[in-house]
Amino acid sequence: MTSSQPVRFAAVGLDHAHALGQIAGLIKAGAEFVAMATDDPSAAIAAQVRERYPDVPVVDSPDELIARDGIDLIVTAAVPDRRGPIAVAALRAGKDVVADKPGCVSFEQLEAIEKAVAETGRFWSVTFSERFEVRCVQKAGELVRAGKIGTVVQTLGLGPHRIGDRGHLGGGGGRPDWFYDKSRYGGILVDIASHQIDQFLWFTGSRTAEVVASTVGNFANPETPGLQDFGDLLLRSEHAQGYIRVDWYTPKGLGTWGDGRLMILGTDGYIEMRKYVDIAGRDGGDHLFLVNQDSTEYIDCSDVELTYYPDLVRDVRERTTTAAPQEHTFETMRLALTAQQNAAVRGAAR
Repeated sequence: MTSSQPVRFAAVGLDHAHALGQIAGLIKAGAEFVAMATDDPSAAIAAQVRERYPDVPVVDSPDELIARDGIDLIVTAAVPDRRGPIAVAALRAGKDVVADKPGCVSFEQLEAIEKAVAETGRFWSVTFSERFEVRCVQKAGELVRAGKIGTVVQTLGLGPHRIGDRGHLGGGGGRPDWFYDKSRYGGILVDIASHQIDQFLWFTGSRTAEVVASTVGNFANPETPGLQDFGDLLLRSEHAQGYIRVDWYTPKGLGTWGDGRLMILGTDGYIEMRKYVDIAGRDGGDHLFLVNQDSTEYIDCSDVELTYYPDLVRDVRERTTTAAPQEHTFETMRLALTAQQNAAVRGAAR
C-alpha cells in the first residue's frame, strides 16, 4: 500500500449500533468504506447503515465479501457469537479486523483468534468504545500519564444500561432475540464489563491481572432468565486493584441510556468521569473532575481529540498496533471470559 492510497474497509455484520460509530470513525480518519454484508439484512442497524451510506454496495454473502481482494480491513458489529468466527475468517483472508466488543464469547474463539493473528501477521482490535469514543476518558489518560494524580492504585468503573431503550442499539421496537440468549451475547461480564476491564488495565498500566471474585444475576427480569441484568467483579494486578459493576437497571427518568462513571484513585489525587450525563448538573456528557494536591477542577473535554480511528488507519499502513496493543486486547477478553466463567450466579439468571 502506498501513502497515497486510502485504507479500504468493509463492514461484515450489522447487528449493533456500534457499527455506526466504527464506520463513521474510520471514514473521518480517511479510510474508504467499500462494501457491506450481514447475516440478517432485516436487522434495524443494517437498515440504518444502508440508509446512511446508500452509495456503498451491499454484498449478499458475508463470506464472499471477507474473501474479496482489495480490502485492507474488516469491521464487524455482528451478533457477539459471530464476531469471533468473522474475525478468524478475515484474518486468514489477509485482512486486519476491528470488532465491536465483546470481540468473542468463548475461550475457544479467543484461542482461534490468537492463533490466526500469530500465523497471519494481521491485527485484531476490539472497539472498547467507552474508552476509544469518549473524550473525557481520553483526557483522563493524558492527565494520568502527566502524573496529575500520582501512581494509580485503583479504578472504579460503573456501566449501567437501560434495557427498555432500544435506541441504545439504534433501532425501534423490542430487543432482538439474541439479546436474551447468553450463548449468543456471552453473558453480562463479557458483553459489557469488558469495557471496564480494558479501562482498568490501561489506566493502571497493568499488562495482566487476576479475577478475584465475580457475580452475575437476574433480579428484575425473571421472565427472561437468559438475560443477566446485573454483574460485578474484582480485579487485582501486581500494583493495582479494580472494582466493576454493570447492569440493565437505568430508570426511564434519566435522560440517557446510562449514567456511566469511572473513578481513578491515585496516590496524590483522583479523577472522576461522568461520561454521558451529569445528573441534575451540567448539560451533555464528557464531564471530568480532577482533585489533587493543587486544586479541585472541572475540565471541559468537548474539544479533546479522539485518536483511536486515526491510529487504526496508521496501524494498517505501518503494520503497528498503536491504537491498542495486541496483547492488551487479548488480556482484556481473557479476563472478561474468566470473570464470566467463574461468576457466582444469583437470582433468576441461568
